Amino acid sequence: MTENQIAKIVFSSALKVHRALGPGLLESAYEECLYYELQNADVKVEKQKALPLIYEDVKLELGYRVDLMVENKFIIELKAVEALTDVHLAQILTYLKLADCKLGMLINFNVALLKSGVRRVINGKL
Repeated sequence: MTENQIAKIVFSSALKVHRALGPGLLESAYEECLYYELQNADVKVEKQKALPLIYEDVKLELGYRVDLMVENKFIIELKAVEALTDVHLAQILTYLKLADCKLGMLINFNVALLKSGVRRVINGKL
């Protein structure tokens, strides 16, 4: 399955969750529901996956955790904030680089229309 195919599944699953719950809940609620929907979509999904930092050939277990990792190649970073900022974008870009993933999605559920809270994030060329 390609990253673009995964992105379509993730967006449609997130849309289903947002339509059912709406904005205003904690990030953890959206994470659990999206995790459930992705499992039902028959994709391999892991939540709160540990992501080590490798510095000068030393593996450092710093406690970085990816909200959701799909098929070991697509990262989902979830937010429930007033607005996405450059810091949120930098966070997912760093996760993509550390995990050597090409594509991810930054999703803010605290919006009236989900499409205005979703950003596709590319690490290098896809």
